[in-house]
Amino acid sequence: MMTPLNKALALVASVAGMAATAAAGAGPCRDVAFDGLSYTVCEVSAQADLRLWLTAADGLPVATFERLRETLAPGEAIGFAMNAGMYHPDRRPVGLFVQDGVELARIVTSAGPGNFGMLPNGVFCAGADFAVIESRDFAARQPTCALATQSGPMLVIDGTLHPTFLADSTSRYLRNGVGVSTDGKTAWFAISNQAVTFHEFARLFRDGLATPDALFLDGSVSRLMAPGLGRSDAGTPMGPIIGLVLHAD
Repeated sequence: MMTPLNKALALVASVAGMAATAAAGAGPCRDVAFDGLSYTVCEVSAQADLRLWLTAADGLPVATFERLRETLAPGEAIGFAMNAGMYHPDRRPVGLFVQDGVELARIVTSAGPGNFGMLPNGVFCAGADFAVIESRDFAARQPTCALATQSGPMLVIDGTLHPTFLADSTSRYLRNGVGVSTDGKTAWFAISNQAVTFHEFARLFRDGLATPDALFLDGSVSRLMAPGLGRSDAGTPMGPIIGLVLHAD
């Protein structure tokens, strides 16, 4: 029987092999197991073409994976895509949203209802490197981001789980999130393949992927498109979408 440590090491080794898998044509995502639960994890390097989408050329929300494909130029393809944070009924992002270096929605630093307002929450920022930064720290520092999305709660903060997460929680949902490597060169986007608690999901990032900081993106609406796995989740239209764009040689 594998010990929890061996399970964690096996997951890290599995995720570390994603770059080679992508080069072989299977895409950047893999199904992995951690503590008896199934997840799909997609790896992105800081040099890759990671994008955020909100509104299409017709002025309407992109909202679906089908419309997302229509935004691509010839020779481009989706490596993976998933919902990128919480949104209002009209699909506008709840918190900070930066696309192509332009701030389209302002940061929110106050506590509030729901998961987004469960402080500390945070921002995923992609600039020269990747970072997950607590929201109030982000507002004080104002780092430069080519793209950024705010959500909450933080899953992992400086190697520690969010203080409200309980190991014996019974609140289970599909969940997706993002964590960043210590050097900021790699981001892992993960989605659970069954309902999980916040504690279970946060441990995937801290103990399985060894990310010092990780951010929850959303819960029951979580969806993934991973063409290399033959996967395109159906569901209601989304707000912000984040994903990796691949380019033909």
